[in-house]
Amino acid sequence: MRALKNTWIRLAILLLFQPLCVGTAQSENPASPGFNEEFSRQESIYHDKAQEFVEGYVTDRSLADYASALSSEFDRALASLGPEDRWLDIGAGMGRAILDYYSPQYDATHAEGREGCANKARAVAMSIEDRRTAFWNQAAARLGANQIQYLFNKHLREYSPEELGQFQLITDMIGGFSYTDNLSRFMGKVLDLLALNGSFYTVLQDVRSEDGTSRPYYKDSPFLTEIRDAGGSDVAVCSWLKTITCVEVTCESRADWKPPLQVYRVHKVCDDVAVPALETVHFEAGTPPERRFRVASPPPPSAGRTATTQ
Repeated sequence: MRALKNTWIRLAILLLFQPLCVGTAQSENPASPGFNEEFSRQESIYHDKAQEFVEGYVTDRSLADYASALSSEFDRALASLGPEDRWLDIGAGMGRAILDYYSPQYDATHAEGREGCANKARAVAMSIEDRRTAFWNQAAARLGANQIQYLFNKHLREYSPEELGQFQLITDMIGGFSYTDNLSRFMGKVLDLLALNGSFYTVLQDVRSEDGTSRPYYKDSPFLTEIRDAGGSDVAVCSWLKTITCVEVTCESRADWKPPLQVYRVHKVCDDVAVPALETVHFEAGTPPERRFRVASPPPPSAGRTATTQ
């Protein structure tokens, strides 16, 4: 992965590429041409037709991969969904995990699914690029457009609430949560789409553990995703997620994965969600990119408001 950062990206940029959706961390760093260059490089990875062969860019993860990597509660949560529920898979690639969910093999191993597809949740696969295969098209024709849907060519932030609706379960298996240049905005969007009492399951590779005992996987390199407070002290992603209002967060480690994973379940318990803002201070394109965020300072008191003393 680090070799990709230092060699492949700089050689594989499409000279005539015009990014469809350049990342928007420019709002935090409006005068940073270096950021714009890295965002364009990242977009070229998404849209490069040869990206199947790029190390670290995986588009065909199975539902078994999801179950082994995501929170220990994920498999049970998915199996408990019913026909009135909806599942959104962000960064779905070929949509293999959703196809596995509708397979006879899934029904055979999950008692909740043995009554057939009519009793399963509706599922939406989301990908920046169109990676549908013949298997997806066959399943869509068999199940119907209302049962499975494939969205592509836009980032999550570009969809309106009216387009997407709400979901009881949202997954992100090294998708937008690992790739976004604006983590706080991404989480705000996810939680807007998540129904009350729904859960978001996701992971990050090579990040600081909440107890601070972990070390970067790559020698002489930082963690892939880092957060620091206004004073420059490190903040674990798990700790930052726990500062979001109206959610309950659990974090688990997967040390057997290389690089190791930190696994998150974010459960929405009320609707008054507030995501603490992060500023993007470093972004280096990759699969996934290397990112560093800083907790934003709180806004100054509004005009006309004066402090009082006791």
